[in-house]
Amino acid sequence: QVQLVESGGGLVQAGGSLRLSCSVSGTIFRIIDMAWYRQAPEKQRELVAASLRGGSTNYADSVKGRFTISRDYARNTLYLQMDSLKPEDTAVYYCAARTRLGVYNVWGQGTQVTVSS
Repeated sequence: QVQLVESGGGLVQAGGSLRLSCSVSGTIFRIIDMAWYRQAPEKQRELVAASLRGGSTNYADSVKGRFTISRDYARNTLYLQMDSLKPEDTAVYYCAARTRLGVYNVWGQGTQVTVSS
């Protein structure tokens, strides 16, 4: 099994930055892709950024140019650097992993990010 634990959320003013971390443990070799999702109040969970096998990445249009996803394989950690934060980025952010083809099937507990205007 794979376990994911997020950290790094908090309260920040608009225009500020935060870096989220996702510590990965367990059967890491099973991981195909990893991603960050977020869910704002009364909204559906949405994909923010993904780090795919082979090294490619993709981003939601709303965060392109502001957020950067990266993986540190030596530290078994996934990061999300968030710059130029906006109030609409306020959400619970989840780390996710995919260990088989299809949907992301492993999830962390989430970390709250609040951006004040």
